[in-house]
Amino acid sequence: MVNRPDGDIEIERLQLRFVGARVSDERAVKRLMQSIDACGQLVACIAVEDDGAQAVPVLIDGYRRVAALRRLGRDTARVQCCQCTVGQALAQLLACAQSRALAAIEQALLLRELIEAQQLSQRDAARQCGRDVSWVQRRLLLLQALPDAVLEAVRGAGVSSWAAVRVFVPLARANSDHAHRLLASLGAQRLSTRELRAWFEHYQGAQCAQRERMVEHPRLFIDSLHERERERQAQRLRDGPERELVGELGQLQALLGRARRRLAPLNAPVAAPLARACAGVHAVLPEVASELARLVP
Repeated sequence: MVNRPDGDIEIERLQLRFVGARVSDERAVKRLMQSIDACGQLVACIAVEDDGAQAVPVLIDGYRRVAALRRLGRDTARVQCCQCTVGQALAQLLACAQSRALAAIEQALLLRELIEAQQLSQRDAARQCGRDVSWVQRRLLLLQALPDAVLEAVRGAGVSSWAAVRVFVPLARANSDHAHRLLASLGAQRLSTRELRAWFEHYQGAQCAQRERMVEHPRLFIDSLHERERERQAQRLRDGPERELVGELGQLQALLGRARRRLAPLNAPVAAPLARACAGVHAVLPEVASELARLVP
């Protein structure tokens, strides 16, 4: 792939053909705005002149830079035009992201564009991207598993890529109705990615009736978790370290009793992993006994 020297191109001339395959990130765009405003555009966008579109430059990489430039009121962008086909440029982007690591969903969307536009088999697409066929299959299966509404939410930054892959994909496979209702609830009751992760961890262990309430009112559930955690912290503060130690020492006593009963029928020599574990506990027991004797003479 031969690259021409960087040059300024009017942003309005750029064809943003793959904007739907890129995930919106408001914070990243704001950081780029600050950088460009202070230092200028340091990294050129990547484009390919599509002969089938009257030599209109098709933007391959640099969608966030273009968004930042537009918000700053700039009319032009520094662009490096590659002398290759759009398909070759997409394959190169998937093989080695030019400016940032692509999210799995972005990889999947661009891969689908490449396969459909070039009418490639999965094996040919894998070869062009420098990947194996299983990687191509996993990305395409990811798109198949994601409901369209979730995909649109990811594109619009309403749902993070992590949440889409780790929460909505398994949830949609298990209960598509809950996945759609959760997404609808999040429209009015936004959760951070961390909160959504906590929500899903509790959802997996919840009974059916509780799951229904969690899907309808995810924010209420998370707020109740936060409130319980604040109550636990307040209780720990009131009780001091002594109360926590009572529980830990009780657990230690039970563990030591169980270990003693399991060790009793064994004879030396024992396997190396068990021998090392025994030596480690044997070494620390005198220190623990000394601390206990100091507190309870």
